Amino acid sequence: MLQLRPSCECCDTDLPPESTEARICSFECTFCAPCATSKLAGKCPNCGGELVARPRRPLAKLVNNPASTERIFKPAGCAEFV
Repeated sequence: MLQLRPSCECCDTDLPPESTEARICSFECTFCAPCATSKLAGKCPNCGGELVARPRRPLAKLVNNPASTERIFKPAGCAEFV
């Protein structure tokens, strides 16, 4: 099950479970759409995989399957792509 991480790894922008701005790779590294597009050119800085829109979990399913609260912030990992 996807973790639905709460923030962008590059800029720490909030990405709630219902966000249409979240982008992920196959390892669930999570970025906001602006960073994924402008800074990273659609490529994950951690694994090199493509960044795609993160699916949204239906609100009713979040009750028993909540989103992650663990924030991962690695601005240095995105700096080389700027």
